Amino acid sequence: MKVENGKLKVEIWVKAKGQKLKPISLISSPMRIGLLSDTHGHLDDSVFGYFDKCEEIWHAGDIGTIEVLQRLETFRPIRAVFGNVDGHELRAATPEYQIFSVEGVKVVMTHIGGKPPQYTPQVRTVLTREYPRLFICGHSHILKVEQDKFRKMLCMNPGAAGKHGFHKVKTLLRFDISDARIHNLEVVELGLRASLK
Repeated sequence: MKVENGKLKVEIWVKAKGQKLKPISLISSPMRIGLLSDTHGHLDDSVFGYFDKCEEIWHAGDIGTIEVLQRLETFRPIRAVFGNVDGHELRAATPEYQIFSVEGVKVVMTHIGGKPPQYTPQVRTVLTREYPRLFICGHSHILKVEQDKFRKMLCMNPGAAGKHGFHKVKTLLRFDISDARIHNLEVVELGLRASLK
């Protein structure tokens, strides 16, 4: 096993009948994730360009309209949670919590969660029960990535990608997950909140 160009290369040696032993290479590629939150019914077209190389899109709530969710669903596989402004239709289509594992990283995602160490009581209970490596929430409209050293967990809030709220700049995150690691994290600024672009 070795790393080549940032990818894990695994060689398996096989021998067909009557032939010499030879290697077959299997290369493990990282899973690229696009993370956004608080679109509030507005989805910049530029999001699709920024998430073009992503395998999945994750939305941390306050989606705003079912149309935003459907546009994302038709573009890439999506994992989403509903937020406090999302109505009945979005609450029927998405859960309050997403708890899953990707490439050896356990993830808990919800809309209102707090921040280290000041989590909401319900979130604190879920984190203690699930023991994730990555916790994702939205709601605050403040982009923040912080390590919770006590829980040995990375916390991400992608800020707000929509036009409604007090944030000045629309933001989202991109990152890779592979071999139980979260890496290549990028912050993307979509422009000013007041901009119509």
